[in-house]
Amino acid sequence: MSTTLKSNIPEGALKDKWTNHKNKINLVNPANKRNIDIIVVGTGLAGGSASATLAELGYNVKTFCYQDSPRRAHSIAAQGGINAAKNYQNDGDSVYRLFYDTVKGGDYRSREENVYRLAEVSTNIIDQCVAQGVPFGREYGGLLDNRSFGGVLVSRTFYAKGQTGQQLLLGAYSAMNRQIGKGKITPYNRHEMLDLVKVNGKARGIIARNLETGKIERHSAHAVVIASGGYGNVFYLSTNAMGSNVTAAWKIHKQGAFFANPCYTQIHPTCIPRSGDHQSKLTLMSESLRNDGRIWVPKNIDDAKAVREGRLQPTKIKEDDRDYYLERRYPAFGNLVPRDVASRAAKERIDAGFGVNVTGEAVYLDFSSAIERYGRQEVKTKRIQNPTKKDIIKLGERVIASKYGNLFQMYEKIVAQNPYKTPMMIYPAVHYTMGGVWVDYNLMTTIPGCYCIGEANFSDHGANRLGASALMQGLADGYFVLPYTIGDYLADEIRTGPISTELAEFVKAEQDVEARIDKILNVKGTKPVDYFHRQLGKIMWEYVGMSRNEEGLNKAITSIKKLRSEFWENVRVLGDKNSLNPELEKAGRVADLLELGELFAKDALERNESCGGHFREESVEEEGLQKGEAKRDDINFSFVSAWEHKGEPSEAILHKEKLEFNEVELKQRSYK
Repeated sequence: MSTTLKSNIPEGALKDKWTNHKNKINLVNPANKRNIDIIVVGTGLAGGSASATLAELGYNVKTFCYQDSPRRAHSIAAQGGINAAKNYQNDGDSVYRLFYDTVKGGDYRSREENVYRLAEVSTNIIDQCVAQGVPFGREYGGLLDNRSFGGVLVSRTFYAKGQTGQQLLLGAYSAMNRQIGKGKITPYNRHEMLDLVKVNGKARGIIARNLETGKIERHSAHAVVIASGGYGNVFYLSTNAMGSNVTAAWKIHKQGAFFANPCYTQIHPTCIPRSGDHQSKLTLMSESLRNDGRIWVPKNIDDAKAVREGRLQPTKIKEDDRDYYLERRYPAFGNLVPRDVASRAAKERIDAGFGVNVTGEAVYLDFSSAIERYGRQEVKTKRIQNPTKKDIIKLGERVIASKYGNLFQMYEKIVAQNPYKTPMMIYPAVHYTMGGVWVDYNLMTTIPGCYCIGEANFSDHGANRLGASALMQGLADGYFVLPYTIGDYLADEIRTGPISTELAEFVKAEQDVEARIDKILNVKGTKPVDYFHRQLGKIMWEYVGMSRNEEGLNKAITSIKKLRSEFWENVRVLGDKNSLNPELEKAGRVADLLELGELFAKDALERNESCGGHFREESVEEEGLQKGEAKRDDINFSFVSAWEHKGEPSEAILHKEKLEFNEVELKQRSYK
């Protein structure tokens, strides 16, 4: 395998690159597609849409997921919406505007070419999903409705109430089921990929464990697609499903796939605050709530203290005594600044002592102004004469319920407070990872024949992802990019023929997987797997969370190394390998997270600048309008960090893909 990073970006003008590339790309004859096998690991929006489309084209597809059904992929938890440059509102949106907002929102740390392609195909996604029956929100006249998300000045987010991810996944799942019924997709549910098999340097299959029986299986293919999601659970507490993990991506990394920008992690500003150390997961509240909710803390620190102690209710704090700090600091974007900016602003207020829940780690998200505003609009619309304040509030609550009702219901169930009557409490939490496996323009990793799509790759979001763009990228990769680009590679594979799983490479890979499982089971220590995961999460959050510095990152690296050694000396995994064993599954994933965590911190230490979700305390604007904001260093750090595995994470070799900007001017982000 070559260690040279070849992005394979097509020549020509930016707006023409993807069209020209598609026109010149190699194709596979329909009759030949019947003889080609593709493995897809992961069945979320990226994996599900890719599997359905590839099978529809005629390829033989095997899908793998550790859940009992593809429908349980973590994409189902996405709430707020999906972006597309349809310009239904006629408010100035365009493909270029979506491209520009995404590059700017990512703090100029993404490839222009990939982002422009994403913006281009975004319009096709909505048409595809409508054709599948996805119940997007609609205006009174039947036209699709839009709303705005953070980091933009237009309304381009399509939504299905607070269940957008679920509805989009059902669309992809129905397309998958059609192909399962036709025999073009063979699903392997409750199977976990534990290694990639290479033959003559090319990806030729995987080793998977049947999680119900414990059986280790060999599966061959002409190409392997990794669509296994992000690695946010390295922090233990995150909005990710508890089963979300890095294992599939990490296994291909250890086989030669470079891992890019692991330190780029998104902290989501609107999550339900943790209630204590007993929690193993945090709950996301959709960013769409920031369209109507206003974020504030008390102006007076004594009021904040009284709120924390239960002596003062937020509804009793006068308007003049509330600090709407996002509106104050960022008047142009207000409550809809990008996620990294909103999260750091919340942290600054909380660190200053203005936090409002019992732990001091929360700010308010208040809908009282919106309720009254919508209520007065309804009074005019319905021509109600002499309405009382109670009438206005009731009408306004109905409008809010129509927009966010299920989210409000979920909040009340968890917090036991009525958000119509009292402000929500929110706190930033780990949500998404912009880093991931390095891929070229064709979405191929540095391993020939091994592709990576969706959140598992690094390609589109730079150092920060705009809200509602994760679903966009997953479906863009799966429906409209990979089906073209993978054909270019497979056109040379039509003469390969079936690939035997009896090859020496498969035998060796299976033996390696068995040995690693035995190693975990044979430690027979005293501490459960969750202990090590929690400790890792504490280290990551304290030293590699919203704010990072050189001293803390060095501490993190040292602490993670020590914790990893302790894991292999003292972890206790009960049960055996020949049956259902959730603790064994968990142990393997935590072992991978312990390695990733060190590389994560190493990458953050290497990147001595602040950009997007990566905030180095040593790199802050010290004067002017942007005082206190993140300070990029474009001269020294305008590149993608791509790490090559060389044994231990400490031995990983850094390769740099220089980022070039021809269409967008590099400048300090400003949302003020």
